[in-house]
This record gives sequence, structure tokens and C-alpha cells, in this order.
Amino acid sequence: MLDLIPKASHELIKKLIDSENLTIKVVKTRKTKHGDFRSLKNRKFQITLNQIDNKYRFLITLVHELAHFKVFQSFGNSVNPHGTEWKKTYKFLMLPFLNNLIFPEDILRHLALHMINPPATTDSDLNLVVALQKHDLIDDKKMFLFEIPEKSIFIHNSSKLFVKLYKRRKRYICKELSSGKKYLFSPVARIKLSKL
Repeated sequence: MLDLIPKASHELIKKLIDSENLTIKVVKTRKTKHGDFRSLKNRKFQITLNQIDNKYRFLITLVHELAHFKVFQSFGNSVNPHGTEWKKTYKFLMLPFLNNLIFPEDILRHLALHMINPPATTDSDLNLVVALQKHDLIDDKKMFLFEIPEKSIFIHNSSKLFVKLYKRRKRYICKELSSGKKYLFSPVARIKLSKL
């Protein structure tokens, strides 16, 4: 797993994961989450993380899930999963990583702002997502949904055609062309413009 995070972060992570009752698994990429934490039987715990090519996003997700582990050890299920206790723990755990030996300057600037009041997911922080995306190893020529104008037709998940309608609070309403159904999309959904 250490080969999936920046080398300068190895020693800090080793100290955080040094627990015989914690298992960390790297799994096939899931569309709905980057990672998760679970309490298993017999006081055993498991963190699963998506196999991704971006070592900075992987590290952020790992520390995010380690914060859940630490909070569970202290409070069990008696607190909100992304409540005050988790936010404080996440900030405390992430602080030693916030330096330019681990993160490039473009990510570090946005990550430091993100950590002032961390939301439940990095995907809700547009600036951080864009900065992280620049360090993806796979150049798939995709764009972010927020980058295209309304009424544009785009392809999502390699097959379905949608038209971008309008923004509703933080997400966009988009209509699938074949069915006419409307869906909510994150502004940072990765899409390809259609040539229609």
C-alpha cells in the first residue's frame, strides 16, 4: 500500500496504521465512494480504499478513513460519522501531512483551506478536486461538468447521452436523452462532450 502514497508520507502513515486490529485493503474502484471504514467482529476494523493512480487523492482518503477509525475507538457509534469529533480528529491527523514535501503546491493550497472545516467528501470541494485531477496519471480527455455550458450534450459513463439543464444549489439537473429522465450530477462529474 505504501507504493500508492507519496514517499515522504510513509513514516507518518506507518505510525498511524500501527494497529494489529486494523486491516487496510485496496479494492477495485467504486463509483460511489473513494474509501470506507467498518467495525468488524471481535474488535477488528477494516478500511477499504479504491485502487487509483493518484497518490495524493489516495493519501487524503486514507487519512480521512483513519480519522473514522480513531473516532470509533474513542466514541463507538455514539457520534455523527462526519460530525465535530471526526472533523477535529481528521484535522489533527492531516496536519503533519500539510507540507510541500508531501503535496505539490497547487494541491497543498486548496487542501489547507479544505481542512479548515472538512466536509464529508473531498468531491464537494471543487477547487481541491480540480487540483487533484491535474495529478491523475490517466489522461482520458474528460472534462468536468461545471466546465461546459448549459444545453450542452455530453456522454457519461461511456454510453449514455445527457443534456446539461441548470444548476440547483450545488448540483446540476441533467436529462438523459433516451429516457427523458432527469438526474442530479455533481459539478465535478467527469464527462465527454458529444459531437451531436
